[in-house]
Amino acid sequence: MTDQVSPANVKRPLLVASVMLATLMQALDTTIANVALPDMQGSLSATQDQISWVLTSYIVAAAILTPVTGWLAGRLGRRRLLIIAVSGFTVASLLCGIASGIGEMVLYRILQGLFGASLVPLSQSLMLDSFPREKHGAAMAMWGMGIMVGPILGPPLGGYLTENFSWHWVFLINLPVGLLALFGIMASVPRETLHKRSLDGIGLALLVIGIGALQMFLDRGQGEDWFGSLEIQIEAVAAVLALYFYGLWWFHRRERALLDLGLFGNGNFAISSALILVVGVVLFATLALLPPYLSSLMNYPTLLIGLVLAPRGVGTMLSMMLSGRLLGKVDTRWLLLTGMLLMVWSLHGMSQFGPAVSQQAVIWLGFIQGLGMGLVFVPISTVAYATLPAHKRTEAAGLFSLVRNIGSSVGISIVMTLLARASQINHAEIGARIPAFGAETTLLGPVWDTSTAAGAALLNAEVTRQAVAIGYANNYWLMMWLTLAATPLLLLMRRPNAAVSAAGAAANAH
Repeated sequence: MTDQVSPANVKRPLLVASVMLATLMQALDTTIANVALPDMQGSLSATQDQISWVLTSYIVAAAILTPVTGWLAGRLGRRRLLIIAVSGFTVASLLCGIASGIGEMVLYRILQGLFGASLVPLSQSLMLDSFPREKHGAAMAMWGMGIMVGPILGPPLGGYLTENFSWHWVFLINLPVGLLALFGIMASVPRETLHKRSLDGIGLALLVIGIGALQMFLDRGQGEDWFGSLEIQIEAVAAVLALYFYGLWWFHRRERALLDLGLFGNGNFAISSALILVVGVVLFATLALLPPYLSSLMNYPTLLIGLVLAPRGVGTMLSMMLSGRLLGKVDTRWLLLTGMLLMVWSLHGMSQFGPAVSQQAVIWLGFIQGLGMGLVFVPISTVAYATLPAHKRTEAAGLFSLVRNIGSSVGISIVMTLLARASQINHAEIGARIPAFGAETTLLGPVWDTSTAAGAALLNAEVTRQAVAIGYANNYWLMMWLTLAATPLLLLMRRPNAAVSAAGAAANAH
């Protein structure tokens, strides 16, 4: 028995369906609870700070355990670990759905994150090993649909379930999905040879402290006024020191370290990781910005917000299917370049959003952005592993997922901080240009007459709308330049035809 799953010996359709269900379930839960938070807050009698832990606890727990996936897969085998992960995630989802207090909910969300952490890297490595090399592009296209479309479809699905049923179903919907995935995995994923190695306890402790502190720093920084808070200062110092010492620890124990940083020595894997970091920033930062923008400035109801955002997922699915077919026939770097430029185009359009924007613009630009992300995600996910040994894929997939998750956390934290601060600054600057009294107030009209309390309140509300709109536009502008700045990295990427295209040509010759 070999480490790699033999394409000829797996029940491939059932394996693909089962792995896709597990991946989609985990990816959905990164965003599906967002729109249900107001209902959950009242039902669980939680404060605003407490209810935010429903999101934070899941993200932190998943981030902490993701780097351990490679070691766990070596000790338990991917099949057994996947069964444990899906079972635990499903049970934790049930517990979340029946939670009666905020303490219970946070505990069960931590369990969800811990069990769900290994689902993405395990599913990716299994999909790669279950297909011959010339079909890796198609495999990553199918797998990527769950990873990319899940977070996009989370808000509309969560909005629909919350509005028509209750917030409990945001979690309970995982039960049938999890059970189907579990039975499929048990029937289709073969056993394999274990590669046991001793647990790097010191490395694990440093990673848990470093990644946990980093996630806490990013998730709570804005609410705690960043470095004005002692808690945030402690988390920042802990993250920097722990990750620095892990780097030193790995350098001296390369063969036995928990997470192999030497994988970044592979040029294509390193460049792919840098690009997926940018994709993580843009994907999740955009998803964090658009719902509140449409809700607060456009007054869209929750369900309509979900419907307006849905075409983004359609664009992603279409481009993933297309890129899966084109890999091996077209230079991967051209697909990546096209995808990056489509993302730049869409972000430039979003940077033109004002206090009001047409529904068609939101839908069209979201669709274009979805197309771009799909064209980037599939080639990156294929090329990243194309030149790595097969036995390194699970560990590399864990590291790759960790980089993407850090990108999403960094992106959300940055845009939310910039939005809050830009809104304050813009409000002050706009307000300074408005005459406060005297004959000049006639320029504002009777509705905004600042000499009356009602007029002053209405004027202040409009200034706030304008200030917030500028803050949103600046964030999209920043993400556009970030994406554009990352594009030249494609020049450093080795032409992957040796690993992907040549195999595809050999297959086509037959």
